[in-house]
Amino acid sequence: MIPELGFLSLTIAMALCLLLCIYPLWGAHSGNLRLMRAAPALAVGQFVFVLLSYLALVYVSLHDDFTVAYVANNSSSSLPWYYKVTATWGNHEGAMLVWVLMQSIWTALVAVLSKSLPWLLRARVLGVLGFLGVGFMSYTLLLSSPFELLLPYYPVEGRDLNPLLQDPGMIIHPPLLYMGYVGLSVSFAFAIAALMTGKLDNTWAKWSRPWTMAAWGFLTLGITIGSWWAYSELGWGGWWFWDPVENASLMPWLVATALLHSLSATEKRGVFKSWTVLLAIAAFSLSLLGTFIVRSGIIVSVHAFATDPARGVFILGFLLTVVGGSLLLYVLKVSDVKSEGRYQFFSREVALWLNNILLVVATLIVLLGTLLPLVHKELGLGSISIGTPFFNQMFSILLVPFVVLLALGPMLRWKQNQLKFVFNKYAFALVLSVIIGAAWLFSSYETVAVMTFVAVVSALWIVLTSLIDIALKFKGTVNFAEGWKKLTLSYWAMIAGHVGFAFVISGVALTSAYSVERSVKMEPGESVYLNQYEYRFNGVYALNGPNYTGHAGEVTVLKDQKFVEILHAEKRLYTVGNQFMTEAAIDAGFTRDLYLALGEQFSNGAWSLRIYHKPFVRWIWLGGIIIALGGFLILFDKRYRRKVTIANTLNNKNGDTNHAA
Repeated sequence: MIPELGFLSLTIAMALCLLLCIYPLWGAHSGNLRLMRAAPALAVGQFVFVLLSYLALVYVSLHDDFTVAYVANNSSSSLPWYYKVTATWGNHEGAMLVWVLMQSIWTALVAVLSKSLPWLLRARVLGVLGFLGVGFMSYTLLLSSPFELLLPYYPVEGRDLNPLLQDPGMIIHPPLLYMGYVGLSVSFAFAIAALMTGKLDNTWAKWSRPWTMAAWGFLTLGITIGSWWAYSELGWGGWWFWDPVENASLMPWLVATALLHSLSATEKRGVFKSWTVLLAIAAFSLSLLGTFIVRSGIIVSVHAFATDPARGVFILGFLLTVVGGSLLLYVLKVSDVKSEGRYQFFSREVALWLNNILLVVATLIVLLGTLLPLVHKELGLGSISIGTPFFNQMFSILLVPFVVLLALGPMLRWKQNQLKFVFNKYAFALVLSVIIGAAWLFSSYETVAVMTFVAVVSALWIVLTSLIDIALKFKGTVNFAEGWKKLTLSYWAMIAGHVGFAFVISGVALTSAYSVERSVKMEPGESVYLNQYEYRFNGVYALNGPNYTGHAGEVTVLKDQKFVEILHAEKRLYTVGNQFMTEAAIDAGFTRDLYLALGEQFSNGAWSLRIYHKPFVRWIWLGGIIIALGGFLILFDKRYRRKVTIANTLNNKNGDTNHAA
């Protein structure tokens, strides 16, 4: 009964979403205020029924209902309850239902929190979101339903959840990533609605910006936690592999970052309007492209869902419809969009524009490196590989100009600047960064590669220019409290984003240059040394988990004969699926990680172990969290929380609706 109720709830949600797609758009076109006012109720209604559908899937998973094919294929009775919940997004059908749930959440939030918008814009935004919801729900109901039954014959035990997904990181990584992916649909909807109304003014940018920032924040957290999961769970000691699925999440993030900067210029100066709209379309289009890559079965990845071709064709068709339709509307309307502000070459506007160009170029590099091997193979030209060296080299080339603009941007004023005034502050920060960076690196390491030095100096440069800018903002204030009140949360969000990025690039540079590893064969009682640490192998003991057995190797870590930590690296056998998994042991620190993985047993009782010393790897994820928190901080800026009252009247002739919200 519960699976049938889940499917029925999703069907009702689909019907409401179809009405949400039709009523407000037709009402905006015809000037019918009654139809437009139906949109918020429809948006909330479809969310309620999608939520009921998802709760039904959670219920059957928690109660081990193996009559449901999805539960039988992705869960088991011995699975801990929290991983049974995780199993609801552990494979394709459940993940799509979660995607639909996220889409309904964003749509309902827009309906509830956008009461101050003019009805024309509000109705069209909700109508576009309704159209997207129809597409995703149709796909889920027709091709990817998680409620298919195995009656009358069903197994008495499930196949268990993929052991790779039985990790705390996978409890929070996919929902955060989906919230980011789907959240970009709100930016897309605002852009399309603005094109429909023909009013791409500062108000549109102001309303769109917090939604974009929220989606970008979730996407940043999702990528960050996904990187940490890959590092801690896969047992390779790496944090990013340039996997096609990883690239699929990075591309919309890069474009969304460009969109945020462009929205800032559009909101405050009325410039880059058409470019901003194009970025909003591109960001969500790349989210859909990522969905196609992950769920079409065209790539092989530990992250991908291998599915049948019919699903890939549907997603590709929906992708072409959304992208093609939005670009056609853009071409038809872009000639009416004109920027208002004027500025000179040496200004913040130009810095933001150049920043956007570099981010788009980076996106194109990732897109090329991800899709070219696939296209090459599909055309029958053979297999080619574009791997880590290509991406690393191309991003290294882009790093310096990007950092220059990132550090320079906060110091520049809108419209125009005096070169001498900015150069003095900029040059001082650069010289100080070089001195600190050289002193740090050359006193800590025997050799320093050029790119490592450049990356560390760049990170220091960003931090120092940010501190100088803060000091200048506080200059002339009576006390700290007065200076603090002068600065908006948007400003602190910008500072957090830049400082967080500095942590990321320094962490990437240092861990890439100075990580060391050693594979050893050890018997109990033996010791090995790596980077001034002694690893003493104590032996192996048996494991008995809720749904697995195995062995754990115990290693005592010492430094200068002083105790540091005891590491327990595990080799698990998940009994239901008869799958082996390596669980690395990690002693995490602010400046280094000690990473240990247990290998195979030899005939003489010895075991193979892999030992890694990973300096500053935690800075990568610390930086990602700081960046994301900066994004969420802007949501509390009073400019975006202030209720705006707009006098609206309905004009049936031209459909221009302005009413008091």
